[in-house]
Order: sequence, then C-alpha cells, then structure tokens
Amino acid sequence: MRDFRKLDIWKNGIELVKQVYQLSDKLPSDEKFGLRSQLTRASVSVPSNIAEGRSRNSEVEFKRFLEIAMGSLFEIETQLIIA
Repeated sequence: MRDFRKLDIWKNGIELVKQVYQLSDKLPSDEKFGLRSQLTRASVSVPSNIAEGRSRNSEVEFKRFLEIAMGSLFEIETQLIIA
C-alpha cells in the first residue's frame, strides 16, 4: 500500500490546515460563510488531494493530483491576499 502519511508534502499539508484554521478564527464573524469557509475548504483539499493521488496506480495520476493540490495552494494565497 502507498502510505501517504509518510510523505513530507502530506505532513506539510496537514500543518497548513492547522495554520489556516487558526488564522481563519481571527476573521470577522460575518466572514464565516464567505472567505473563512473558502479558506478552510481550500486548505483541507491540499492534503486530501495528495492522499488521494498517492492511492492511484501510476505516477502520472499522482502528479495530476499534486497539480490539483497546487491549484488549491494558489487559491489559498489569493484568499489570504484578499483577507
């Protein structure tokens, strides 16, 4: 089995989720269903896509899921600039 839990990139993704949740708690309450929700969902998708990609049968598929995770990282960066 391809254990995604051993990947440093996945571990970093989990750390990112923790940091985004801590930061998003500091946003105004009226952002609960706006920017805050988008930030947390995008951050959760990073390690989730890494884990899902690791389960695939080829390196090409894994790389595709890494590209999706990278897209979520760009989304998070944009949302943090907006915040």
